[in-house]
Amino acid sequence: MKPSDNRFHERSGLTFTALGFGGAPIGNFNGVFSDEGASAMVEQSWRQGIRYFDTAPGYGNGLSEYRLGHALRGRDRSELVISTKVGRVLTPTRGASKVNGQYVDIPPFVAEFDYTYDGVMRAVEQSMQRMLTDHFDALFIHDCDRYTHGASQPDYFRQALVGAFPALESLRDQKVVKAIGFGVNETEVMTDAIKATDADLCLLAGRYTLLEQDPLDDLLPMCEERGVGLVLGGVYNSGVLATGPVRGARFNYAPAPAEVLQKAGAIAAICESHGVPLAAAALQFAYAHPVVTSICVGARNYVQQARNVELFETQVPEQLWVDLRTAGLIRDDAPTPA
Repeated sequence: MKPSDNRFHERSGLTFTALGFGGAPIGNFNGVFSDEGASAMVEQSWRQGIRYFDTAPGYGNGLSEYRLGHALRGRDRSELVISTKVGRVLTPTRGASKVNGQYVDIPPFVAEFDYTYDGVMRAVEQSMQRMLTDHFDALFIHDCDRYTHGASQPDYFRQALVGAFPALESLRDQKVVKAIGFGVNETEVMTDAIKATDADLCLLAGRYTLLEQDPLDDLLPMCEERGVGLVLGGVYNSGVLATGPVRGARFNYAPAPAEVLQKAGAIAAICESHGVPLAAAALQFAYAHPVVTSICVGARNYVQQARNVELFETQVPEQLWVDLRTAGLIRDDAPTPA
């Protein structure tokens, strides 16, 4: 496999490279990037053959969008695919905190959730200004899930269905965007969203991995039936499938529980017996499902970015997948790389 391998998504007419550039790190996620460093990361990805770039207003209060837009300025738009997200409106506010969760040294804006029709139109206009563009290839309704909103999620989800999605449909009709859908962290929410809308393309983070294959029950068959493409993020489950079951390993943005460490250890042992890094198997397994258009991976530095490419290009013997299946570590109905 190569990062520049591509898949054509018939419903949207978009062609995605196998690896996508995840824009959260250049929004100063868990550490500070310089503008020059962010541009260099984008340039490195381009040289590696990556042509799909994903970002969001929520990645550093617009900082990721701003940096990505400037780094890609002057590129032929027909050669690349850009996605961003809606659901947050940023308001410049004097004295606003320059820290937001794990994002540091960010612009002094207040980010407010807004899934209304007008709020989405305003958010898209703001994103266009930050990214120096007059159109997007894909727009995702971001974080209308329980992880983000807790007990208030049903209200935000309804607002997304009656406000945000019709706004995106209007933009699609105007050819401002080619593909519209949802970007969430939960299989059930994604399934409900696709059932209720005419989504083209969605982004699911951390739910279809070597450790988790529940989307094979309902979500992935439904996507296949409807022609909905799926970008996958979080294929390392926020850490443990990259590091292995080491001390301090992370799973779903928290310390990995014992049962996860045990399963990750069993998978890692089989990978090791074939001389394959666990992270290589994690990347390639996720891309094997035909519904998946791209694997979006973030990197904090040049070394990580180069490593992701190396892992994706690693030769994985077919017997590794057979052994994982025989051990009951991946589902029988999970596609594996040819």
